[in-house]
Amino acid sequence: MKLGVLQETYPHERRVALIPAQVANYTKLGFEVIVQSGAGGGAFHADEAYLAAGATVLPTRAAVLEQADVILAVRTAGANPNFGADLPLIRAGQVWIGFMEPLFRPQGIAQLAERGATAFAMELIPRITRAQSMDALSSMATVAGYKAVLLAASLLPSMFPLLMSAAGTVSPARVFVIGAGVAGLQAMATAKRLGAAVSGYDVRPATREQVESVGAKFVEIPLDVVQAETAGGYARALEEETLRRQQDLLGEHLVQQEVVITTAAVPGKRAPLLIPRRVVEAMPAGSVIIDLAAEWGGNCELTQPGETLQHHGVTIVGAVNLPSTVPIDASMLYSRNLFNLVAHLHKVGMLPEPKPDNDDEIARETLVTWGGKVVHPRVAASLEA
Repeated sequence: MKLGVLQETYPHERRVALIPAQVANYTKLGFEVIVQSGAGGGAFHADEAYLAAGATVLPTRAAVLEQADVILAVRTAGANPNFGADLPLIRAGQVWIGFMEPLFRPQGIAQLAERGATAFAMELIPRITRAQSMDALSSMATVAGYKAVLLAASLLPSMFPLLMSAAGTVSPARVFVIGAGVAGLQAMATAKRLGAAVSGYDVRPATREQVESVGAKFVEIPLDVVQAETAGGYARALEEETLRRQQDLLGEHLVQQEVVITTAAVPGKRAPLLIPRRVVEAMPAGSVIIDLAAEWGGNCELTQPGETLQHHGVTIVGAVNLPSTVPIDASMLYSRNLFNLVAHLHKVGMLPEPKPDNDDEIARETLVTWGGKVVHPRVAASLEA
């Protein structure tokens, strides 16, 4: 089989789905690797590095799509607004693997099904022990949480650490992180390393120990929430009345902060609105909000995806695709996640000929299209909603 790697077409995307160091691993599995010229340029991987690793470099996107049996991508289908340009060149039976936004923007999945392609969505990797090495969402969230703090530090008009000098003492910045998932915990840990006074909150009380383990103070908000998380460990959407009470109680803490980093998201749904306009207007002038949920509607009412704006002296960053701003390490992590998934699919008989009745949980949960149909129940339900 031929495995193809394309240059990403998502705006400002610098990651690549396969780094040269991974080419040999695919070759051992029996794949012939073909790469579009320039695909790795954004992550500083030249065509020559792919050639030296044993890959074939083709001059055009069309040439790769024509020859490849399997396509590896960073952002495709619903995760890439420019995906439509590839549709005419996608053929029946071709396998696509990458981030696809199958639950939030399932229309891209439907388009893949219409072309007869088989698709595996990286967002649907189950959170089980044996799938940890394939969990690209967690890998990219680690990068995003780290970069969010650096972005906040560069925008905040004061310093993060406690500093004492003959001229006086500089108090540490007060940083509050909402959401104790992978991105939130990484943000807390990074802010702590920079010397800030860090606190964190999550609707899931069980995260207290994780928050405290990275040196942050857990903020407890008295909410009567039943089943705050799904069986997969993700936050569950709250009832409207509970959400409003959460906004009010969070607001009491937010108005005391200098930096707020929000990471709260619910798979397949709009991000919960946690910071209304009135709270922003009560925050200290010069404060910074980094909204990592901007792509899914934002946790702050004033967030504009991909934009940085000011309101009443508060800077609000609609952070989109932060992993792409650290393309070398983000590509390395993602490339390893992809290979581990491909190797697993190969092992359980889902490559070279996928089939929807495989008993393996990882294969079953990630497969979204096959034989011209959307075969994943949750994705199909999202399309009908």
